[in-house]
Amino acid sequence: MQIMSNKEVKATLKNAREAIRNKEFKEALKHCKAVLKQDKNNYNAWVFIGVAAAELEQPDQAKTAYKKAAELDPDQLLAWQGLLNLCEKNDTFDNKHELLEIYQKLMKLYESSDKQKWHEVCLKLVDLYHQEKKYLEVAKTWSQLIQLKQHDGAGKQELHQLWRKMIQLLADKVESQDNETHQLLITAFENVLSSMDKIPSDNHEKLSTDYIKFLSKLPHEEDKLKLACEALLDQYPNSSSSLEVLSMHFIQTDCCSEEAFQCYSRLNKMEPTNGIGLIGAGIKAMQEKKYDEAAKNLTEGLKKTQSAIAAWFYLAKIQLLMHKYEETISSCSQGLELLESNVYDGNSQQKHKLLHLQIEAMVRSGDPNNAQKASGILEQLSDSNEPALLAMKGQAYLNRGLMEQASQIATDLITSCPDLAETWELQGLISYTQKDYELAEQSFHKALKIKTDCGEYYYYLGLTYWFMGEAMRKDKTKTATNLLKAAKLDTYNGRTFCYLGHYYQDIVQDKSRARGCYKKAFELNNNDEEAGAAAVDLSVELGDMGTALAVLQTVTDQSSAGTAKWAWLRRGLYYLRTNQHSQAVSDLQAALRADPKDSNCWECLGEAYLSRGGYNAALKAFTKASELNPNSVYNIYKIAAIKQILGKYAEAIAEYKQIIQNTKNYVPALKGLGECYLMMARSARDDYLDGRALDSAEEALQYLARAVQCRPDVSCLWKLIGDTCTTLHVFSPTKVNIKVSAILIEQNEKSRVQSLNKSELLHLGGRCYGRALTLMSTSANLWCDLGMNYYRQAQHYLATTGELSVVSELLEKAIQCLKKSVMLDSKNHLYWNALGVVASYKGIENYALAQHAFIKSVQVEQNNVVAWTNLGATYLKNGSIELAHEAFKVAQSLEPSYVMCWIGQALIAESVGSYETMDLFRHTTELGVDTEGAKGYAHWVCATLQDKSNRNSELYKYNIVQMNAIAAAQVVMSKYTERIQTDATAFTMLGYLNEYLNLQKQAGEAYHRAVVLLQKTEDEEKLKYARRNWIRALCTAGQYQEAIQAYMLNPPVEFDDITGLALAYLKEGLFRESARAYEKALTIARTEKEKAHIMIALAMIAFKEGRMDNCKTLLFKCSMLKEPSIESLQALCALGLSKKDTTLTTAALNELFKHSDKVSSTYETSLLSSGMFSLQANSVAVQRQAAKAIHCNPADPALWTLLSRLIPQHTPQIAKAGAVAGKIAQILSSHHTKSALLCSAVNQLAEGKHAADSKKDNALKTIQKTIHLYPDDPAVWAVLMAACHMEKTLSHLKDTKPKQTALEEMFVTTIRTKVETEKRIPALYLQSLENWSLQQAATGLKEMGRHSEAEAFCTKVLKRQPDHPMVFLLLRQVQCEQLLLSNQQLPDTVLEELKKAVMSNFTSVTAWHWLAEIYKSQGLMVAAEMCYRQGLQLSSQKGNMNGKLSSLLRLALLALSLSKIKFQNNRWISLVKEATGEAQKICFCPLAGLFQALLQFIVKMGARETRRLLERVVYQPGYTESIASVARWYLLRHLWAKNDDELITVLLQNAKLKEDFRMEELYKKLLASS
Repeated sequence: MQIMSNKEVKATLKNAREAIRNKEFKEALKHCKAVLKQDKNNYNAWVFIGVAAAELEQPDQAKTAYKKAAELDPDQLLAWQGLLNLCEKNDTFDNKHELLEIYQKLMKLYESSDKQKWHEVCLKLVDLYHQEKKYLEVAKTWSQLIQLKQHDGAGKQELHQLWRKMIQLLADKVESQDNETHQLLITAFENVLSSMDKIPSDNHEKLSTDYIKFLSKLPHEEDKLKLACEALLDQYPNSSSSLEVLSMHFIQTDCCSEEAFQCYSRLNKMEPTNGIGLIGAGIKAMQEKKYDEAAKNLTEGLKKTQSAIAAWFYLAKIQLLMHKYEETISSCSQGLELLESNVYDGNSQQKHKLLHLQIEAMVRSGDPNNAQKASGILEQLSDSNEPALLAMKGQAYLNRGLMEQASQIATDLITSCPDLAETWELQGLISYTQKDYELAEQSFHKALKIKTDCGEYYYYLGLTYWFMGEAMRKDKTKTATNLLKAAKLDTYNGRTFCYLGHYYQDIVQDKSRARGCYKKAFELNNNDEEAGAAAVDLSVELGDMGTALAVLQTVTDQSSAGTAKWAWLRRGLYYLRTNQHSQAVSDLQAALRADPKDSNCWECLGEAYLSRGGYNAALKAFTKASELNPNSVYNIYKIAAIKQILGKYAEAIAEYKQIIQNTKNYVPALKGLGECYLMMARSARDDYLDGRALDSAEEALQYLARAVQCRPDVSCLWKLIGDTCTTLHVFSPTKVNIKVSAILIEQNEKSRVQSLNKSELLHLGGRCYGRALTLMSTSANLWCDLGMNYYRQAQHYLATTGELSVVSELLEKAIQCLKKSVMLDSKNHLYWNALGVVASYKGIENYALAQHAFIKSVQVEQNNVVAWTNLGATYLKNGSIELAHEAFKVAQSLEPSYVMCWIGQALIAESVGSYETMDLFRHTTELGVDTEGAKGYAHWVCATLQDKSNRNSELYKYNIVQMNAIAAAQVVMSKYTERIQTDATAFTMLGYLNEYLNLQKQAGEAYHRAVVLLQKTEDEEKLKYARRNWIRALCTAGQYQEAIQAYMLNPPVEFDDITGLALAYLKEGLFRESARAYEKALTIARTEKEKAHIMIALAMIAFKEGRMDNCKTLLFKCSMLKEPSIESLQALCALGLSKKDTTLTTAALNELFKHSDKVSSTYETSLLSSGMFSLQANSVAVQRQAAKAIHCNPADPALWTLLSRLIPQHTPQIAKAGAVAGKIAQILSSHHTKSALLCSAVNQLAEGKHAADSKKDNALKTIQKTIHLYPDDPAVWAVLMAACHMEKTLSHLKDTKPKQTALEEMFVTTIRTKVETEKRIPALYLQSLENWSLQQAATGLKEMGRHSEAEAFCTKVLKRQPDHPMVFLLLRQVQCEQLLLSNQQLPDTVLEELKKAVMSNFTSVTAWHWLAEIYKSQGLMVAAEMCYRQGLQLSSQKGNMNGKLSSLLRLALLALSLSKIKFQNNRWISLVKEATGEAQKICFCPLAGLFQALLQFIVKMGARETRRLLERVVYQPGYTESIASVARWYLLRHLWAKNDDELITVLLQNAKLKEDFRMEELYKKLLASS
């Protein structure tokens, strides 16, 4: 190693310096390291290393180098300067501590060499000390700086600024600084103040104030503080700051000297609103025992000076003396919070005092929660074992209910501190709590001996005497004397005055003095609800509402939410009494917020809501009150009454009945029941529900009778009975038969009831009004009711007996009563209107008086639609049409929904022949049912329907079709005839309308009523037409025997009657009698058309009797007439179809097509032509023929229904279109609803539209709707059975629980019942329906695995019908399936029995299919093939395309399954091709396409043809997903074998799109196996 010379070292260091200057720091490091290898203690080398490392951002290496250099030569500046720069650049916690040492060293180094640098470093050091909160070092260093400046001869101003800066540096956190720092800061203040140029000045005043504030924080500098304050006041007499500081000092030091009070007074005079001054004034007032003033001043002062902890203590102390315990606790908490944030020497003493006060307040408040908190605080205090605190602890235990612990403390204190008053106070309170009043008395006396001036002890003693008993309360020397002493010694204890109030109220009975005491108690403690409530209640009793409201207003204004219930409740009740309902609601709601469980509050709130019309809100309030107090009858009554007002009569009745169950003779509830039933009777009457109205009226009379039995002196009960009886005036006399209590008909037997008719009830109503008038003879309303009752009696007598003398007498009485009511109250428009109505009635017909009365009614009440309408009717009666029109028009403008004015306008329109008449009458029925409007509208509808020439007119389409006039008229006429049962014309119109609606049974009943009514008259012509209508309706309804009997009552002689009788004979099966009748009619036929129709009928008879030649001859004769009958051609065509004579059918159809322009025969022609194609086994042509007819006549609902009916039978693959066709038929006409709905449901079945597909639109929903509309049709029930079976099958397949189970027998029973009662449907069709239902029931049970039930069902049917081959076959199928489930080989004998069962149902294709399946299961494939061929043959013979298709597909499936096993045998392969080919010829068959593809897969899996056939099934439309899924499975295997990854990807995408997850599983398995 070469040793460098000193010269080389210097050169190297020079190079290092140059490298640093050129910023080549790494090069510099190399030079320095070279030097250090030679000389490890080279100062400059270490310094240069520090510089280079710092520039290269290597702070640790730089710091180490600088420190090494500083150690080598501590007095050299370079290393320390480098360290300074490095630490200042990297401002970390560690560097700050190092900086202190660096600054101190540099100050020593600069002190003698560079004053400027020393000054800069000193400033930095002071700043760092300040940041580290080392205030003493700050003060010393800054003092050192000032001394240096003084030594250097700095000027006064510069020194002034330095002292001022020192004050700024040390002004923070004075409390945490030590005494030396304080002294230095005092020196700084004194120097600054003495060195100021301008005195006095604002700066001087501010600085002096800061000095005083600083001194106030130093308890040991009180003298300097006072001197400084005096000096400041001398210099600035108007400045309050010095007084503020001095006052605050006095407050904080608890100084209560005269000097302090003078200071407070001076500050208050100078600034009356100064916070510190107010606090001082409060302390002064407290010393003078002016607690109210003291509390007020302290509270106001603390709002402005919250940091005065001592003030919080004084405030808390005053509040405790004033018994404001919660406020005391709060004030103590505020003071304690301030103590936590301000730490100084006096804290612990102030905290101790505040805690003692807080504990005392918590204990004396009596609140268990506060007592528990006090116990917790006592546990934490170090002096908690002091006797006074122990006594407090005992009271806390007592408040918490811990009697044992409290007694233990009391016992210990009695032993240890018997001279302590608190000891005996505690013992007395314990005895008082235990109701040992004598011991309590002794204890309190002992306490008073120790503390003779304690008002609280006197209060406790008085309270003890109060509860000792009545004698002690009345003893003035005991209770009253002690309470008065307590009030004198402690004027702030509100409870003392409260009990004095009790004494004056209960013992002395001086309400005025009692109120004064209560008022005083409440003024002292606004939270004393007992005192406040008593003061308010006594003020109300004494009539001083102003005082009561003032107290309540004060409480409610100061109360927070959920408090002061008593005040809110009382003010709410006051507002309720004075009808200020909104204010009452608001106050009662506030009361409930305080106590939501108070049933009385809820009850009062309900009354308030009710009084302002808030019925729903009132109902909720009373309901809540009833829930809280279930025994309150009043609440239940109010609930019922409100429900009655709201029109919820049924609910109100239930509530009223609940009341009378417990209180049988509660008259308000009985009255309410009567009113509710009366209102229900009126409502039912207006809705034309006469039976319900009569029942309700009977119930009303029952309860009202019970009410008047209890209170016969109440007039309103008699009026209600009269109203109920009079309400029944509109009903038919034949209907009215009401059971009335014997009490009302003046019979003594109380338990008896008597049935009264309409006349007797109206008379009873009049008597009851009279009884009410004896109680209230000046009631105009009762006189009006009595008058109207007489009027209704007159109406009834005129309609029934016709005794004019009685009618006249009753009308005269009615007039007199109504005049009396008008005299008593001429301002009531109802009375004038009633007088006008009676005056215009026939028998009086005083139209002048009527007009005058109606006009007076209108003058009294201009918005009077009834009077205007009646006035219009009066004018119309007298022929003044224009005046009538104007009156009706005014009525319409007043109330457009009033039906009677519209009826008036309709009558005017009818009288002048207006085309708007029908519209007006229809509008009356839309507004509401009225007998006049109903009959008028029905008349116009029937008249329009009878006019056959207007069917295509716009007027007919609008009035009849678009406005659904027939149904609307039928509804109103049904109600009319229910009410008025003596109008034969009305019954005739009702029957006519029922016929149009296909309600044949109802039509027959209506016509029969007309016949019965007309038989009592002498109008033979009307009777003849009525009887003809009745018999026609009987025939239409299938009641042929009754029709024949009706005809025989008066042997027919006219053409229409004879043909009607002949038709009845024909329908009844009496062909010879029918033929004779038709031959008789033929002799008197007038036209060629009539003759043709009779000949067609004779041909039908010949057909029925099997005389085909005669039938053909008669029909040919009809077609040879001059006017060939379309009906005869249709009959010829039908005859050809029934005999499968295509020649005759074709010829007849060709003739029919020549008359295709006649729309009326379109449906029949389409039906017959479709039948022709069906006969030719051309299913597609059947559907197309119906569709073609629709294309020509799209508005014909019958054609749409026909299409919907044909599709599921002939082209089920388009069943969705069939369902749509059915819906269109429903829309086009209501007459086709049943057929359309039934066909729609069948199409949805064929389509497989189940509930899982669509919850709202499926076969089950559709057929359920049909069942509701047409429950008597067995076909509808059969379709419902099929729909339920479909849903059940689907649930079984999806392994879910079906919604409907065990319905099979119910369906079979229902269908059988409907079949037995059905007469209009052919018997063969009904029998097939019943057979199908039996078969379906057994099949359904079998398919669900319920074999034992299925077998029992079949056995049960066979017992009733032993010769039922289909059921016998089903029984064998069930028994066979049970054998097959046991996996046993069937013996030949069993197979033979099964074959016999099938042979007994030889024509059943399904039976042969089933037998084939049995043979397949037994391995008899050839036998199975023969069965399928037999089914195919039968289907072909019947023309059953579905059966044929099914047979072909089953045959193909059989051959396909055998093709796998016997590949070399080409017979089965050929059979598959042959069967599927034939199936494809019938229709597009997806299953046949699948079988062909699978056959190709079996024969040649890898062939291109295989892929083509499988892809056709997978990708082409028309194939169901289940079929496509199978083909997809085989196609994947084919493509896998061909390794065609691209097509496999396409196939997998298709499967994913169709949600065929099985494909993915298969693909994974193929991948796994490869």
